[in-house]
Amino acid sequence: MRFEKFSVGSIRIDGTTYEHDVVIDRGKISKRKKKPSKQFRDAFGHTPLSVEEKIPWKCTRLVIGTGTGALPVMEEVKREAKRRKIKLLVLPTTKAIAALKKSPDETNAILHVTC
Repeated sequence: MRFEKFSVGSIRIDGTTYEHDVVIDRGKISKRKKKPSKQFRDAFGHTPLSVEEKIPWKCTRLVIGTGTGALPVMEEVKREAKRRKIKLLVLPTTKAIAALKKSPDETNAILHVTC
């Protein structure tokens, strides 16, 4: 998987530009469906990542890119990763991409790109 370009609002992976948050699950890229987490928006001031979403748990490491730091990750997500014995990395998206490039094997990701 080639991460070619990232700027606030878009990310280019393998020649395709995405203008929305993406989920990388075992090499497949899809749009993050954040609607299940919208119910928590008022408490965080931003739609957080919650366990209500389809999180790509089939991995040994999960990288969450928080954009410029704006994406809150709920404690339940952190607890669930620990329960599943998945190494969780929560980083600004630029650093998350660097972590993915460095060690992509057995790694899934959720990348916030819109802010």
